[in-house]
Amino acid sequence: MSKQALLSPYSSENLSLKNRVVMAPMTRSRANNEGKVPTDELEGVYYEQRASAGLIITEGSQVSPRAVGYINTPGIHTKAQVEGWKKITKRVHDKGGKIFIQLWHVGRVSHSSFHNGELPLAPSAINPHEQVYTKDGLKETPTPKAMTLSDINETINDFKHAAKNAVEAGFDGVEIHSSNGYLFHQFFSGTTNHRTDAYGGSTENKARFFFDVLDAIKEVIPEEKIGARFNPSLNNVFGMTMDEQTIPTFEYIIKKLNDYNLAYVHLSEPFTDVSNIPYAVTEIAKHFRPLYNGTLMINAGFTQEKGNAVIEAGNADLVSFGKLYISNPDLVERFENNLDLADYNPDTFYTLGKEGYIDYPKATNTHV
Repeated sequence: MSKQALLSPYSSENLSLKNRVVMAPMTRSRANNEGKVPTDELEGVYYEQRASAGLIITEGSQVSPRAVGYINTPGIHTKAQVEGWKKITKRVHDKGGKIFIQLWHVGRVSHSSFHNGELPLAPSAINPHEQVYTKDGLKETPTPKAMTLSDINETINDFKHAAKNAVEAGFDGVEIHSSNGYLFHQFFSGTTNHRTDAYGGSTENKARFFFDVLDAIKEVIPEEKIGARFNPSLNNVFGMTMDEQTIPTFEYIIKKLNDYNLAYVHLSEPFTDVSNIPYAVTEIAKHFRPLYNGTLMINAGFTQEKGNAVIEAGNADLVSFGKLYISNPDLVERFENNLDLADYNPDTFYTLGKEGYIDYPKATNTHV
């Protein structure tokens, strides 16, 4: 089965991967310690087990304390966190794997209890009316604080500092989490961004914050080691709703990224049914492939068969798998040998400890 498109090596100017199977970033909430430090005993084992992927993209890791919106998620803004990640990148590299870290700021998808009583930050003071899980259980989001220009500049510097830390921690690159209803996505959308300054109004202005961050990050890490993730047809998730300008905004962003020399652009197919929305795109890879000249990665709901098909059709170069990687640490080998896939347990996606995290076994009848 070595002829499968997913299992063929991928080589571009910026990436050299042993296969086209990517482990997608997934929040797993195992950094249950005061410093939100990833540990060798849990996260280290978890990522090492999955090192046969062509590329691992870590769970979203907050770039500052103000970026937090979930309990027990690791960061990349303190020295202790960097030291924790160093052990993990070494484990992956020792197994012949490659690993990027996803840089994350949740914006308004947060709660004041994460910020010593201060309001979460967002482009505009618009409440998503979502439930977020805090140390005291589920809490409804408050109306966030509209970011001042000082807040924006500080956040840009936070991302730059986090990228510099990622280099020190030994990562092969970084992915900017500009997707899924979090801070960057909130700037992109006219339903969440009502600003009248240089960061709101026009399509160019709504995209400005992302490109300001990208330009700052590339000062400390080469462009070819930077990826970015987007979810153009996200709808009814974290209070995000599409409008007539949503797809044109993402088309502008993706086209403008041709001016950069990125590792990849990572897109997601719609998370929800958008077939009844006249201005939504239902086939993201097919729509955006002609617009972007670099490496295109696609995500969301792919199986082995669909993953091979999207590459064979020329609509993507790489495919990232999320939930399948939770319960199949040897996903590449299972694809290679056409083995059945193990089922995942959603009840342990975000719980503490080893259960449902590092205790999924590899298949016994592969060569691994």
